[in-house]
Amino acid sequence: MVQVRTLGPDEAGLHREVRLRALRDAPDSFGGTIEKEASEPLEYWEALTKSVSDAGRNVLFLACEDAKVHGMAYGLRDRESSDGARVGGMWVDPLMRRRGVGRQIMSAVIDWARVQGLTHIGLWAPVDSAAAIGRYRQAGFRETEKRGQLRVGSALGIVEMARDL
Repeated sequence: MVQVRTLGPDEAGLHREVRLRALRDAPDSFGGTIEKEASEPLEYWEALTKSVSDAGRNVLFLACEDAKVHGMAYGLRDRESSDGARVGGMWVDPLMRRRGVGRQIMSAVIDWARVQGLTHIGLWAPVDSAAAIGRYRQAGFRETEKRGQLRVGSALGIVEMARDL
């Protein structure tokens, strides 16, 4: 049975492992690249893990079955809005897709944002991924007018989606 839990501050190795799995599997779904993130030193991962293991500020949810991690998503305080949050790094292992794992992770992020007293939450989705956009629509997100590029130098487009809490 898949359970959703938060990443602990001492789990930098696990954080790196899962993030790199996600980047290998879906390189066109993230702002980072496997080449850049795989080359980061341990200190980078320790600092990043510390920053996303303080549930009062940011959090990383992991969907796990025993010791196996099947998915992840960051819950991040919005830098532009004191009462908003962002979903980042949403990923589900291909073998676990269409089994409700993504829904469990998204629910955890939304619940976290509500507990924080936030009023809205947003995310960026690849424009060409009907599956991702459909999943986010099912979770109550709607497209905004904002568009962008996946990363500097990329031709891949992204669309902002948001919902009230």
